[in-house]
Amino acid sequence: MHTESGGKLPICNNCTHYFITHEAHFRYGCRALDFKSQRQPILDVIEASGQPCHYFQKKGAGSK
Repeated sequence: MHTESGGKLPICNNCTHYFITHEAHFRYGCRALDFKSQRQPILDVIEASGQPCHYFQKKGAGSK
């Protein structure tokens, strides 16, 4: 799947809002949308809205 601009979908690992939780059943989280998931948040966003995430912000050079 591609975005409207012809690029690839944003990868959560490269987003400033993405985080890993300590919960075994909900390992992945998104601060922008304030939720945790069993899979990469982008998959839940696409399933729910049919669109790629509009909150994606690429991590800066100093980010982990």
